[in-house]
Amino acid sequence: MSRVAVVILNYNGKELLEKFLPSVTAFSDDAQIVVADNNSTDGSKDFLQQAYPQVILIPISSNLGFCGGYNFALQQIQAEYYVLLNSDVEVSSNWLEPIISLLDNDPSIAVAQPKILSYREKQLFEYAGAGGGFIDALGYPFCRGRIFDTVEEDRGQYNDTVPIFWATGACMVIRAELYHSMGGLDETFFAHMEEIDLCWRLNRAGHKVMYCGSSTVYHVGGATLDKSNPRKTYYNFRNGAILLIKNLSPGQLLYKLPIRVGLDWVAALKFLLTGYGKDFVAVLRAHLYILIHCFGLFSKRSSKLPYKVLQIYRGSIIVDYYIRRKHKFSDLDFSSPR
Repeated sequence: MSRVAVVILNYNGKELLEKFLPSVTAFSDDAQIVVADNNSTDGSKDFLQQAYPQVILIPISSNLGFCGGYNFALQQIQAEYYVLLNSDVEVSSNWLEPIISLLDNDPSIAVAQPKILSYREKQLFEYAGAGGGFIDALGYPFCRGRIFDTVEEDRGQYNDTVPIFWATGACMVIRAELYHSMGGLDETFFAHMEEIDLCWRLNRAGHKVMYCGSSTVYHVGGATLDKSNPRKTYYNFRNGAILLIKNLSPGQLLYKLPIRVGLDWVAALKFLLTGYGKDFVAVLRAHLYILIHCFGLFSKRSSKLPYKVLQIYRGSIIVDYYIRRKHKFSDLDFSSPR
């Protein structure tokens, strides 16, 4: 059994595997490399068997999505640490050792991520993960190095190792035992924000989530769903509400969820008035899903885990960004009482 298993979930991503798998096999030390295939039809499996016989292939009989695909595959892999790695990520030399050392030296750390830079513009942070993820009081996610559409240039300002709230699913290293004991990724999410939910649950259970700035990878981003795709809008708004329903305390949920729904409709009206009718419909569909499935979603709440966690930004990132013009992480004040 390898201590570390690097697991790539693939669905019709043969071209991405051809482009990015060489760096993974070259720079991942003694880690076991696994590709879990979500029933691809583009020849991905044949390519892997012919070009990379050393890579373990786990075929999945149907497309289970990001959450279901990983849950299925990781049940079949024995390792101390799982690395969930997107197929559109180029890793760099010595990317894995600093994170594994970090986890080895602190048993309280459950999961960690590296610095995520843009593959296309390597001097910039990448949207999905950047310098580590956070959320605000209403559950809106943002990152060090990326708040909404403002992306910072990497000037070494996030070369540190610090606690964060969530680690990106594009590249996260997690203790296998905790992945399974926490129930893995919640398949209700299907794709998008599922890693935030998992990290929120880990935070509530008293575990640390860390960012390791001495490790760097490069992410293309948008290979599955581009941020302009209405399906992405649907999952954004639907899964954002599910995050709150699952993880807020009863008292917080009582007033924060209505505020979040109201802000969602402000965004929906903006979509409609600016010619993005499909995104308006996506928000409507997202809220309709919540209404139809509300009883099932509320049954997912766990009162066994404490609700108070660190690393939540107590302000509103929307107010700070759009009204107070705070566009960088360094502009935000995390010093207020929690």
